[in-house]
Amino acid sequence: MTTTYLIKDAALLGGDPVDLLLADGVVSEIGAGLTAPEGAEVVDATGLVALPGLVDLHTHLREPGREDAETVESGTRAAARGGFTAVHAMANTEPVADTAGVVEQVWRLGREAGYCDVHPVGAVTVGLQGQQLAELGAMADSAARVRVFSDDGKCVSDAVLMRRALEYVKAFDGVVAQHAQEPRLTEGAQMNEGELSGRLGLAGWPAVAEEAVIARDCLLAAHVGSRLHVCHVSTAGSVEIVRQAKEKGWNVTAEACPHHLLLTDELAATYDPIYKVNPPLRTQADVEALRAGLADGTIDIVATDHAPHPHEDKDCEWAAAAFGMLGLETALSVVQATMVDTGLLDWAGVAERMSHAPARIGRLSDQGLPLEVGAPANVVLYDPSHRGTVDPSESASLSRNSPYVGMELPGRVVATFLRGRPTVLDGKLQ
Repeated sequence: MTTTYLIKDAALLGGDPVDLLLADGVVSEIGAGLTAPEGAEVVDATGLVALPGLVDLHTHLREPGREDAETVESGTRAAARGGFTAVHAMANTEPVADTAGVVEQVWRLGREAGYCDVHPVGAVTVGLQGQQLAELGAMADSAARVRVFSDDGKCVSDAVLMRRALEYVKAFDGVVAQHAQEPRLTEGAQMNEGELSGRLGLAGWPAVAEEAVIARDCLLAAHVGSRLHVCHVSTAGSVEIVRQAKEKGWNVTAEACPHHLLLTDELAATYDPIYKVNPPLRTQADVEALRAGLADGTIDIVATDHAPHPHEDKDCEWAAAAFGMLGLETALSVVQATMVDTGLLDWAGVAERMSHAPARIGRLSDQGLPLEVGAPANVVLYDPSHRGTVDPSESASLSRNSPYVGMELPGRVVATFLRGRPTVLDGKLQ
């Protein structure tokens, strides 16, 4: 099996074309006109952008328990096709990943699949029930070395529990990733609260339900001197709260999801549950605020919140449908459309928000590093000139709930290398 690859004429971070030699799992040489060593495979990257392997801080892989929607193997195959070399698997599985045993199971499944590194996220509370802290220390000390903890899908709404979690993770430099949703303000909520929700007869989900929790948790994190990460920011008000927290020097980071950068609540008018997501799609003004926040660094990262569901969970009336959308395979294309093609970010900015920063937040030592000599050979080759129509039937995921069905998006991941080994070549899984 070939272990050495010479990538020819790749635009490193969108800059001038260079050659990259990948050997023994690392970037062994970078320069112009490199000669391929004996036995090396040459990859023509003319017209392609070379980026460090992408890191997703927010992925739902569903295993154990909901293998009808996704498995660790199928989810990481989708991740590789999207250019990801590491993903963080959320804890809302069945059983919940709230013990060392479950997180180690997920971690080992990722190693066995081999398409990208899988870092389990540990639950903050036992069973995601919001009543008592889970075994945070045991998960941190396990083989999975958990550093990110979240009840995602549910909010840690109890302020005392949230404070205790923030205090606890300081011992091992962990971070609590909060799903900001005040439950009493969102009981029965179906879509963004506004004139449209009233007209459609769907229960509204107010922006303040997200913003109030974020404000509280920023204050708690500052009070105890801990790290807070805010999941799937969706409103202009939330962006402003995070901005103020950062101006005060508080240790707060935040993410935006691709669908919140592109889609709006107007799509709910179709009553198609493919557009039902938590938090809900918001207004165009919120979309613009998220893009601006991502551009100026208020929002640190893009995270997919890849949430696969089987057909029957989405092919039903809106109120009965599950929340969530696929995101891994289309993330880079949506970021190109919303941030690069609009001039808000260059490719170096994309690398910061989709590779370097998420790896830092997740405390990954061998992912998200600049493509330099001696660095792990985690590389994505991306064709920004490509245009294609999204066809979920071609997805590597077991589920098909993509909100971009039939939409033309730019770009295509041509190759993904994990420590010098191709997981995708010429757009095909290896």
